[in-house]
Amino acid sequence: MRIVIAGGHGQIALRLERLLAARGVEVAGIVRKAEQSDDLRAVGAEPVVLDLESASEAEVADVLRGADAAVFAAGAGPGSGTSRKESVDKGAAVLFADAAVRAGVRRFLVVSSYG
Repeated sequence: MRIVIAGGHGQIALRLERLLAARGVEVAGIVRKAEQSDDLRAVGAEPVVLDLESASEAEVADVLRGADAAVFAAGAGPGSGTSRKESVDKGAAVLFADAAVRAGVRRFLVVSSYG
């Protein structure tokens, strides 16, 4: 089984990646910054450096192709402005969902947190 997680360096994603990898699931985590890659490798996930605010649907679909499930756990984060919440919390979520459909991913989960 292969699962791709957007927002791969977030607290929820890192925990999920660790749990899935420990069960033998192949996990890829999408991150914006290459310097976050070692943290993903440390929990057993393959880092994929891709900025969902500027990526095309085709680029995201390429990452998702062959995945059994896609998890959107990205977010603009606390203290971000309205425009960033629009571009990440809404725009990137829609892009990721559309790309999942394009790539034929049958399972899609959105993880959200507020606090």
